[in-house]
Amino acid sequence: MTPEPTGLLVPTPTGFDLILTRTYRAPAVDVWASVTEPERTARWFGPWRGDAAPGRTVEVQLTFEESAPWCRLRIEACEPPRRLAVSMEDEAGSWPLELLLDETGGTTELRLVHHLPSADHLGATGPGWEYYLDMLSAARTGGPRPGFEDYYPAQKGYFESLAR
Repeated sequence: MTPEPTGLLVPTPTGFDLILTRTYRAPAVDVWASVTEPERTARWFGPWRGDAAPGRTVEVQLTFEESAPWCRLRIEACEPPRRLAVSMEDEAGSWPLELLLDETGGTTELRLVHHLPSADHLGATGPGWEYYLDMLSAARTGGPRPGFEDYYPAQKGYFESLAR
């Protein structure tokens, strides 16, 4: 499998937004469940535990990362089934993210927006999000899981070129 990178980099007043998009033939409420319910997130990203609500922090286990660490994830905004804004914390720092869903005629577009202060590390960050979104797609269809080696370092150059 040779997945094609889809990420776009958009300058913002505070840095950059890395935007990746996937489209699903499903209503927004179903895609929302895939990205918010712990038993469904466990299939593609990792399970989470805690009392989820805006302003609260839960823990998510990154089961597809080395040593499957638990990380803190603060819920900044939750507007079902359209917008989820979170900040994830790990050894690399804070990761402010938004998941935006837009449904038209039974098809839902999911946009992952990673708000970045700089384009540093884009060559590693972009392929990681491509991988996780393809894991989501595989979990939704029951298809085979992608291998991370198909994303990194294969897509590193593409993402680094976005910052030039």
